Parts: sequence; C-alpha cells; structure tokens
Amino acid sequence: MPIASLLDFWKRDPETAPNLVAWQTLPQRPAQTHPFPTDLPESVQQTLIAAGIHSLYSHQLEAWTRSRSKENIILSTSTASGKTLAYNLPVIAALLANPNSRALYLFPTKALTQDQLSTFNNLTPETWNLTPAIYDGDTSQKDRSTIRKNARIILSNPDMLHMGILPHHTNWLEFFTNLKFIVIDEAHTYRGVFGSHVANVIRRIKRIADFYGAKPQFILSSATIGNPKELAEKLIEEPVHLIDNDGSARGPRHFLIYNPPLIDKSLGLRKSSLLEGVRLARELVNSNVQTVVFARSRRSVEIVLSYLQGELAPDSSIEAPLIPFESLPNPRSFVRGYRSGYLPGQRREIEQGLRDGTIKTVVATNALELGIDIGGLGAAILVGYPGTVASARQQAGRAGRGLESAAAVMIASASPLDQFLAHHPEYFFDRSPEQALVNPDHLIILLEHLRCGSNIAQRQKGDGFGLLSGETIDEYLQFLIGNNEAHESQEKVFWMADQYPAANISLRSASPQGVVLQSTMDDRPITIGTVDGESALWMVHPGAIYLHEAQQYFVKELNLEDHIARLKPIESDYYTEPLRGTEVTVLKDVARVAGFGCDKVWGELQVTMQVTGFRKRRWYTHENLGEEPLELPPTDLQTTGYWISISEETVTRLREAGAWTNDPNDYGPDWKRIREQVRARDNKICQVCGIPETSRQHDVHHKVPFRTFTTQEEANRLENLTTLCPSCHKQVEANVRMRSGLAGLAYGLGNLAPLFLMCDAGDLGSHIEPVENKVFGQPTVVLYDSVPAGIGFSEKLFEMHDELIARAFELVKECACEDGCPSCVGPGGENGYGGKQEALEILKELTNS
Repeated sequence: MPIASLLDFWKRDPETAPNLVAWQTLPQRPAQTHPFPTDLPESVQQTLIAAGIHSLYSHQLEAWTRSRSKENIILSTSTASGKTLAYNLPVIAALLANPNSRALYLFPTKALTQDQLSTFNNLTPETWNLTPAIYDGDTSQKDRSTIRKNARIILSNPDMLHMGILPHHTNWLEFFTNLKFIVIDEAHTYRGVFGSHVANVIRRIKRIADFYGAKPQFILSSATIGNPKELAEKLIEEPVHLIDNDGSARGPRHFLIYNPPLIDKSLGLRKSSLLEGVRLARELVNSNVQTVVFARSRRSVEIVLSYLQGELAPDSSIEAPLIPFESLPNPRSFVRGYRSGYLPGQRREIEQGLRDGTIKTVVATNALELGIDIGGLGAAILVGYPGTVASARQQAGRAGRGLESAAAVMIASASPLDQFLAHHPEYFFDRSPEQALVNPDHLIILLEHLRCGSNIAQRQKGDGFGLLSGETIDEYLQFLIGNNEAHESQEKVFWMADQYPAANISLRSASPQGVVLQSTMDDRPITIGTVDGESALWMVHPGAIYLHEAQQYFVKELNLEDHIARLKPIESDYYTEPLRGTEVTVLKDVARVAGFGCDKVWGELQVTMQVTGFRKRRWYTHENLGEEPLELPPTDLQTTGYWISISEETVTRLREAGAWTNDPNDYGPDWKRIREQVRARDNKICQVCGIPETSRQHDVHHKVPFRTFTTQEEANRLENLTTLCPSCHKQVEANVRMRSGLAGLAYGLGNLAPLFLMCDAGDLGSHIEPVENKVFGQPTVVLYDSVPAGIGFSEKLFEMHDELIARAFELVKECACEDGCPSCVGPGGENGYGGKQEALEILKELTNS
C-alpha cells in the first residue's frame, strides 16, 4: 500500500518527522450489521441486494425503526457512514406504500443536491415511479410547472424554499397536501445567522403544511458536533431522537498534525503552511496516492494549484517511494482545482475523475467538504485549521472509504487557533467541544419572516409562530400594521405591499438592506453580487479592491442612498485593508458574576463603528504601500456582548509588579511647552498627509514609543517628536506601539473563541478599554456578536469563561516567541513591541495561578 510506505518515510524524514506534533492512529473497525428488517418492502430488499447491499449498519436500522414509529430523528455519524441510505429508506418505503405521498429534501448547496439526485436515481428503479426532481435557481422555467405537478420527491435548498416555493404555495397544493417527510441534510451547516433564518423558514413551511392538512415528519443528518439533538430541536421545534452510534466499517485511519518549523524563534515566525502543504502534497502525488488538498480561500486554492502543476518533478533528495515521473501525464490533467466560480460542468468532470482515478490530486475549498461522492481517496491535506472541529473531521473523512488505510494531515498556520490545536491535539481526538448555535427568535430575523408569512397566507389574530405564542406574535404584527406593511380586518392580518418580501431577504445575513455590486460589460451595467448593508462600508468603500470569483474589482463609488457600489475590473498588485475605529456603550447588564481577578459580564451593548481609511498591501509580501483617509458615516450596532472587567485590586498588583502599561503617560511638566514648539516647527501641518490644523489642534507623536525610554527628557527630544492630524495619529499608533497585556489578552481570546462556538472569526468583534472609564468602570476586554441583536455567541462565551481563560493561558504560555507574535498575543506592530509577559501576568491573575 503506497500510503503505508509514505507514512513510514515521514516518520524518519528529518525534514518532516520533527514537525509532526501529533499522530493518532484509529485501528480498523468492523461493521455492526443487521439483517434487513422484516417490514422493509420486498422490492426495496431486492434492489439493495442487486446493488451489493445485503444488510444494514446498526445506525441505519435504528433510523428505520425510529422513523417507522413516526419519530423525528437526527443522524450524527462519521463521513461516508451511509447516512444517505439511512434517510432514503423510510422515505422510499412510505412513497411506495402510498402513491400520493410526497417528500422534500433540503441540501445546503446546489452541487450536493445534484450529487444526491444521482445517488437516488442509481438506487431506485424507474418502475417505482418516485419521480425525484431538483427545483432550485438553476431549474429552467419551462420545466418548473411539470416538476410541481409530477415530482414526488423535490430536492432543493433553503434559499429556494424561502424565495421560490413558499411564496407560491398555491401552485404546490397537491405537494403540500401530501407532504409526509422533510429531510434536512448536513444540518450542522445551519448555524448562526443562516441557521436562525432556516429555523424560521421551517416554521413557515410547517405553517403552510398545516394549512393544507399535512404534518410532515423530519429526518436530519449532521456531522459530529457537540449538540446535534439540541440543534435539531431548535431548527424544527419538535422532539428529535439522536442516533450517533456509528455502525459502519472503517479501515485504519491516521490523523497527523504538522506544525511548520520556526524560522525565527524570537519573533515566533514559522515556515509557510501553504508551501509546506505543497511539499507534502507533491510527495503524495509522486507516491501515487490519490489526494485532496483543502485550502482556506479561493486564492489559496489557485496558488497551491499553480505550485503543484509546475513543481511535480521528483526531487532527487526525496527517499519516498516514487513512481517513474516520465510515466505521469501532464500535471494539468491529473492535478485539478475545485471551488466556487467553476462551471457546473467542470465540477461534474472533476468529481467523475476522482471517482474513476484519472484525477490524482484535487485542490479544493470547503466546497468538497460536504457529502459529494468523490470515491475513496488515500489522503487529505488540510492547509490550516478549517475553522471548526466538525469541518476538520469532515475534510479528514474524505480520505479512506471502507476498509482501506488512509491518512489526513492538518498543517497548522500561524494563527493562534491553529497553534493552540497544534499544542492540544486532544481537541481533535476527543468529543467535539463545539456548539452549533441558532436563535430563531432573533428580533430582526423573526420580523423578516413574519413579513414573509403574512404575505404567504393571511394571519388570524392570536396565531402563534413556531413555539412563540399568539400573544407575542400579535405584538410584532401590530408593529407591521403601524408601519403600514400589513392591514388588519375582521381579526385577520393581511400583507399590503405588491411585491413578495422574500425576494429582498437573504438567509445569509441579519442586515435588512443589501448593497448591489454593479460593474460593466460591453458598456452595459451588470450586477456581479451583493453585500449586506453592515459589511458594505468596510468591504466596498471607495478605493477598495474587491475580489469576486478570482476577479479583482476597484470600487469607484459607494452610493449609500441608492444602495449601489460601482466597480470596475482591474489587475492590481495590491489588496486593501479597512482602518476602523470603535466605541462601545453598555445598554444593560444582563448577568454579572465575580471571577478570579475580575468581573465577567454578559449584556446588551451599542457598538459605534466608523471606517476612517484604508491601507494598501502588496500581494504575497504584504508590504505596506501606504494609507488613505475616508469620510464615511458611522454605523450603530445594537448587540450582545461578554466582557471582562479587571478588578482594582488586580490592577494594583500588576502595577506593583511592573506588569501594567495601560496607565496614561506622564510626559512631564514641560510637555505643554514642548508640544507647542513641535507644532510651530512643523507649521501646524500633519507630517504624513499634509493637512493643516483647523478648529482642532493636531497631535504630537513620539516616533519611538514613550515607554521605551527611561527618562522623560530622553523621550521628549525634539527629533523624536512629530506633528500628526488625528486620523494619521490613530493609524500610526496602530502600527508603532507597545502592545499592552490587555490588548494581547483581547487578541488571544478573540482568536480562540471560535474553537468553542462553530462560528467564523468575523462573527465576533473585540474591543478594549485600557484604563478606568465611565462605560465599564475598570479596564475591560469586550467580545461581542457582530450581528444586530446578537445571535448567542457572547452568551455562550460568558458561560464558558473559565475554560476560555484557561485555554488562553495555555496558548500564551506555550508559545515559543519572546515578546508576542501572531500565534499568541499578536505582534506589537511593524515597528512596535509586544506584550506577552504582561498578558501572561494578567492571565495568571484571571486563572488564580
């Protein structure tokens, strides 16, 4: 077996072995099989036998038994364990028994929908007359009427259900009247804002089904997460039975965690995870091991792909078992990419090539993570932690089918989360710590779906919605009536607008107003996409470089009144980063608990953010090419947050130990005179952007940070001082600074939090108040939900405070850097100083160490 030979080589290879920080081997596991149940229709049994299936796994049998007992179930077993067959069998049996019965299958992506239709057609003979059909945005208009009339199994996605099916339910009368099953595949993807929207779409379809006299049964499937039963019950608001005893067979599985070697220990800099991934993938290809390489972004996919297609010649220094390279075809034919932006035909071709073995290596985003059938691969390489343990397991599970041996290698990047997992691999190998969170009652999201529901079918006063009482819903309806969106007549509420509200509501955002991205082609305007209103100010501000399907666009204009951003295609050697300022105000303390050295609090916040400018950075080298100011309006976000306020006693101890640098600088008694002298010398003009003073005096800035000097006189030498306008001063301070321990604590906590939440780093914002202040009282670190009204992330962090702090302490303590780096508390800035020791002292206080 080539994978076994290569693994043996990696164990002794001096370039690889020292960096393998974890190696878990799961032994072969025999299948737990059972005979077909006696009530499985004979025709189904014969079809399974003809397909080479002579028995059911234990979890498939349990799914059959529970479903036949009219229970809602969720299957949470490993990749390639036969979940598809487990949910197909009860549906097929019910539809064979009653020719009028219908079923709805929901998948999170169109590609997965196509794949599952193919799987279903291969399993079921045409004589059964089940007529499955896809109904999504790609379905041609001429076919839609026929599908609505004839299809007994509809395969779709939540977005199409929301916009294209429910608003037109009268065209689906027979389907909804006879709806017996709703299957929700890959349920773990329905979390956060998206999951909260989907839960409300489920409320709406249940309401429509009830209107037509149907009560569908639910079958869900999920990757392994920490709370599959809780998530399922939140999504459908009914009791759900969990099936997680995996009875499928498994060959030996190797899971390796590779931490690239340090190239500068003092700065904590490591070799590129991307380039190390290329090296290991090249050795797998040369060893004839079919491999999938997962990268975090579309850009990374193209970079890895170009390296592999250009560098597959065997290296004479490699002792790994190699096949003769001259016998390999052109690398461009057997090493392919797979990501969004590829045409459906290209994707189907690549999937088929992986199944028949003509494609040896595929470089992919998480588009290949979900259950698309690509056959059994020998290895999976994860270039960087994919964001959740569930995703890591899904991607690793792409390697190895049946009883064959397989390996997965996760290559840690420099991010704090990756480095924490490199030092604590038990988070992969133990039960998933992540919680998939949804909040169906989120105010903004709920209101949007009440609008959709009022449009779909008139509402009787006193009608509930999901588990919400009629009394509660009536309060929301009164808001819509008062806003002239709905009309009340004879105890019924009617939608008033002509258009369908669903058309303007994205399931992927809690922001009610999106911004259209408009470019030109052949001198005609074309729409290339949309961004939500909350993100537009920092994603498509004037001067931004915006990436869409690998094409770069320059933003010429952002018109906030018309909700349009005008872009033009461009080939740029730089990308842009927004520069933002944030102010946080406490609206309400909901819960406050005294902890070691601090108060931990969860409550309601108002976050005021403003994009003040942007920075240009060169691709690949990330060189700072300069900054430009912007004048954009501030935005207010009312949300929920979790914050840690350091106690006065703790600050006193840290100050006495010399581990507290958040106190205001004392520039000395002559500072006022020196400041006036510097401003006069510089003609009261900003020395960066050239703007003269107006009503507000410019600032005077220390080129080398004040705290690095032992005396005020030395720090305040005129050659160390310069005049800056407030905007430039703020940007320079972010670049040249002594990072305080409090800032380091915020950096570490913000990067670790997603480990416990199944969320992206962008779902959380962070803020620090380094000194005693009117808002929080004491110096404070804040983590808040980046979603209007909050989605539940900060509340979960509040509940997990002790574990979060303990893990942050381990992260910082175990990092090899001397004074802060991107892998622990963050760097001090391009010309600044880190705060690692200070952050460690704060964490010692917070953990009572």
